[in-house]
Amino acid sequence: MKHADLIIAGGTILPMTVSSESIIDGAIAITADRICDIGDRTTLLNTWSASEIIDATGCVVMPGLINGHTHAAMTCFRGLADDLGLEDWLHHYIFPAEARHVTCEFVYWGTLLACIEMMRSGTTTFCDMYFFEDAAAQAATTAGMRCLLGGVLIDFPSPNTKTPAEGLAYTQSLIEKWNNHDLVNLVIQPHSLYTCSPDLLMKGKKLADTYNLPMGVHYLETAAEFALLHTKFKEGPTAFLKERGFLSERFIAFHGVHMTPRDIEIFAASGASVIHNPESNMKLASGVAPVPAMLNAGMNVGIGTDGCASNNNLDMLQEIDTTAKLHKVQLRDPTVMKAHTVLDMATRMGAHALCLNGVTGELRVGLKADLIMIDFNKPHLTPVYNAFSHIVYAAQGSDVDTVIINGRVVMRNRRLLTVDEYEVMAKVNELAEKIKKSLNLGIVKHEQ
Repeated sequence: MKHADLIIAGGTILPMTVSSESIIDGAIAITADRICDIGDRTTLLNTWSASEIIDATGCVVMPGLINGHTHAAMTCFRGLADDLGLEDWLHHYIFPAEARHVTCEFVYWGTLLACIEMMRSGTTTFCDMYFFEDAAAQAATTAGMRCLLGGVLIDFPSPNTKTPAEGLAYTQSLIEKWNNHDLVNLVIQPHSLYTCSPDLLMKGKKLADTYNLPMGVHYLETAAEFALLHTKFKEGPTAFLKERGFLSERFIAFHGVHMTPRDIEIFAASGASVIHNPESNMKLASGVAPVPAMLNAGMNVGIGTDGCASNNNLDMLQEIDTTAKLHKVQLRDPTVMKAHTVLDMATRMGAHALCLNGVTGELRVGLKADLIMIDFNKPHLTPVYNAFSHIVYAAQGSDVDTVIINGRVVMRNRRLLTVDEYEVMAKVNELAEKIKKSLNLGIVKHEQ
């Protein structure tokens, strides 16, 4: 008999691979950080023994969710400035608060809080764009989460760096420190085409090409950005990216709300991906990304929550529910964005977007053991006719029972094993008190 470190036995397994079907009463064997076998429970338990066996009876076992775009440390700004337009929100609230308060300590504790929230709701991998990303990497490794991160490259001074040259140097230092880490992956992240000069964009691209890293950029999030970029780039922003060699399977566009049919055609041909952030786009009234058209064109599309200051949570199960329903009402077609498609976007397609395909996003032999158990023994999940449908339309973050990342159990029976969540919440509340005082935030008056 073969020996594994851990076996998940029982329940329904959703591998989320391109061709495989659900496994009723299945089992998964894990050795070190990888899946070494998967199949029906009886056969697997007759083949493998393990130091530990977790009973998944009554649960659905599936790959961990992948949050394709967020600003994790902005948990510290949750609810700071709601019900505002993007420009007002950024320039009058978020940018001033960041200038005064964002430090390594802020990013560490804010990211750790984000990791807690994400793990509790079934996310095992996230793509982060923010400042002091070395502190974010430290927080993610403390929590035991897989991440893709990179410091913001931007033309004007930030809390982290004062010049574009400093931003590039900081990004280089992140690569030198964290590249080839087991949990931390790197991405080159110019903030956007409207906050970065063509020179900075090209220097970021050179860095990405040198180290074969992905590049992620906020792209066509608002109508105002669309108009600005079509003035800035006479050939249009997508043509600019194509002609200068940005577009490939290593390019990630965050949002893509105002992409045209021609933009979609170019992206699909290049292999570039989009990360859809429906709740943030809805809350800031940025618009609805043409995701069904993207998928029909053969584009790869993942899902992200964006940051807590514009969402206001990091619950990917809630995000996928919104993704499925938003496009049905937008197109007045209940058949678009089927449950299985949306779950693909939150797992396998999300991994592909982040250049982590072959690492995570699916349950198959040889991949990292990043998986979650969702407890279906709940009134709102009874009875079960279709597990995919239940996960997208009925499951809640609080239904996630157990989380395993890189072969390590980080949450069991809803109890986090890697971090003290009450200590983290206390630290973030201390930071929030300082923010309230500095911005003169008192009791909010309710307006009709």
